[in-house]
Amino acid sequence: MTRFIHDQFAKDYLEELLAPFGEVKAPRRVPGEVREIDVWFSPTTYPEVLGLLGKLAANPAIFEPFRNPATPTDICNCLLKLFTLRGELQREATRKKERLSEETLPRLWILSPTSGDSILNGFGAKMDAENWAQGIYLFPGYLRTGIVVIHQLPKTETTLWLRLLGKGKVQEDAIDEIRQLPVNHPLRSNILTLLTNFQANLQTTETLEPEERSLIMKLSPLYIQWEQDALKRGEEQGIQQGIQQGIQQGIQQGIQQGIQQGIQQGIQQGKRLTIESMLEAKFGTVDPELSQIIEPLTQLPTKEVTQLIMQSNREELLSRFPAPN
Repeated sequence: MTRFIHDQFAKDYLEELLAPFGEVKAPRRVPGEVREIDVWFSPTTYPEVLGLLGKLAANPAIFEPFRNPATPTDICNCLLKLFTLRGELQREATRKKERLSEETLPRLWILSPTSGDSILNGFGAKMDAENWAQGIYLFPGYLRTGIVVIHQLPKTETTLWLRLLGKGKVQEDAIDEIRQLPVNHPLRSNILTLLTNFQANLQTTETLEPEERSLIMKLSPLYIQWEQDALKRGEEQGIQQGIQQGIQQGIQQGIQQGIQQGIQQGIQQGKRLTIESMLEAKFGTVDPELSQIIEPLTQLPTKEVTQLIMQSNREELLSRFPAPN
């Protein structure tokens, strides 16, 4: 169960980071026996903001992330997906009477927290210190494959987005670095949302390893931080909307009075947007039943709202705020 949660987070995370820079297919089916590529990416612009991950994604790429160290069988299965996809692309090019150049073929990147020398040597994987960071091991040229050993990556800003897919202390350190990003960082808000959802999914699992319990504790403060960011964004958005409305009303009622009224309306609207975002983060979507409890929730103090949503399931929330007859 938890393996699926970790795998799904990794796929959602890579898709979220890469989507602004090209086409992402996650998963992508390949023909023959049913197989799915975890993340297939075809860039349209260079994703420089992603540091080392952006360099990996500068050309068509397949990403296969592993929560636990990739075994020889795992790596062989990844290679099989790559070769099957290569055959599909070759047949498509032949049908179109086009030439498929080696440079346009995707490169396979296997993301593994650790890897032993016997595995790396067995696949002929070697570091290229001149062109790649420590922890990147490339297979012989025509295999177009590399293993990213996440726990060997240097602890720098450029490796942050890959280290977040590590395990234990490596992942926890990366989470701390995410928390310290400036509020206006272009990736901060979306990643906090993903990590908040990740924590909520882990908490639904009864059987957790000690490492996962530690991870939940590390992720817990992110919910409050995400809520504060959402509240600030919601208030700013609501205040701007309220001021505009207030100015229009102010033509008749007096500009100052209209602006003050607009600010109050904006703060209330910001609170509504925050509550809606929290409900969506926890339950996946805000359906009509959940929509009906937003208004009564806005009447409660912010701290009480946060505790209620974090500690209550859907049925408990709906029963506390029953729909009017």
